[in-house]
Amino acid sequence: MKIQADRIRGEIVARGFKQKDLAKALGITAHAFQYRLKTGRFNSDQLYTIAKMLKLENPWQIFFAEDIT
Repeated sequence: MKIQADRIRGEIVARGFKQKDLAKALGITAHAFQYRLKTGRFNSDQLYTIAKMLKLENPWQIFFAEDIT
């Protein structure tokens, strides 16, 4: 499974946040947040914080997409 970065970015904008707001909540820099979003390298605590901050009802549908090969 991989992170759906575009959907996460869309949720951030739709809820009136900026990436730097989430970065601050995670205790990382905005640049580090962008890198992690691009590479999908968030740990479970960070994903939980993002889901809580964005008030996502079903975060797994937003965060992950199954790779079909």
